[in-house]
Amino acid sequence: MLFSEIVGQNHIKNHLVQSATSGRIPHAQLFIGQEGTGTLAMAIAYAQYLLCRNIDGENTGGNESCNTKFNALMHPDLHFVYPVATTSEVTKHPTSDKFAEPWRNFIKNNPYGSLIDWYNHIDIQNKQGQIGVDEAGEILKKLALKSYEGGYKIMIIWMADKLNTEASNKILKILEEPPAKTIFILIAESETAILQTILSRCQLLRFNALNSVEIEQALVERGCAKQQATLLARQAQGNYNKALQLLSNAADSSDFEQKFVSWVRAAFRAKGNAAVIKDLVEWSEDLATLGREQQKQFLEFCIELFRQALLCNYQSSNLVYYQTTVAKFKLENFAPFVNGANIDEIFEELSNAIYHIERNGNSKMIFTDLSIKLTRLIHKK
Repeated sequence: MLFSEIVGQNHIKNHLVQSATSGRIPHAQLFIGQEGTGTLAMAIAYAQYLLCRNIDGENTGGNESCNTKFNALMHPDLHFVYPVATTSEVTKHPTSDKFAEPWRNFIKNNPYGSLIDWYNHIDIQNKQGQIGVDEAGEILKKLALKSYEGGYKIMIIWMADKLNTEASNKILKILEEPPAKTIFILIAESETAILQTILSRCQLLRFNALNSVEIEQALVERGCAKQQATLLARQAQGNYNKALQLLSNAADSSDFEQKFVSWVRAAFRAKGNAAVIKDLVEWSEDLATLGREQQKQFLEFCIELFRQALLCNYQSSNLVYYQTTVAKFKLENFAPFVNGANIDEIFEELSNAIYHIERNGNSKMIFTDLSIKLTRLIHKK
């Protein structure tokens, strides 16, 4: 992973290169950024820059052997730690090393992937992953050894907020006083869940959400048509991982719109007409047949369409980019029913539904409950 392959975040790339060039490399850094901002990708690129001595973040061929190891994510002086849990194959004492091959595949497929993507990748079902005390013991063992190639040893801890208290306390000393040429790069989406004793030992770097132009350009470089890239970049709301998911499911977007229109039309008819509740239940049963990720993407699509309707209602036409395709459904006609009186509650209910879907809730019940609530909210003025 090279700096040139990372979307946006040029100010952070420049900072990391300059600090490395000047020889002022903090022994512990914490990269803070929301999903899709490139924290993990940046950490790997930074590690490759330090270990392979690539000039200005580019692979100049000067250290081909090192770059080859990095491309395979198998450099002996690069170590990863990430949240894990027991699975059908790892039944006790789960640690990162036991998931090394799935981890490499996960990063190679998409270094912008989310924690939920990772949990799905290793199929931990409804368990909550963590970085436990067994993992802390492995960290101490690995870093007690000399580097294989005589340079830096780099430990990347992804989702450091999943370090439990016992593990956090166990690595405090080595985090504060690591062996020579040992660098920690911790990654988290928010510092609030990290122990203050960990925070105080790290230099923080904050990653901003990507802008739509950066995401659009990255999608075009992947072969996406410019018009579609513009639409997906705006829908992604600064999250490149979401943009990639939208791109891979682009064929579903028209089907999502049809489901959305069927839903809101039934919600309109349901006012004072109990018989229509049957249509909402059938709609919920149809949504329940989709996979969990598709259900989440549909709900996120709904959030974006409600947002577009609100902007249309408030005459912010320069911000309205979505063009509907379902016959006899126009955003400008729907927009008056999305307003300041109901939008907060609509967003809250959709967000709650995503939360419960992520945690393996009964999708039929979730969508039925959401539908019934929408029949009330859509008429609220």
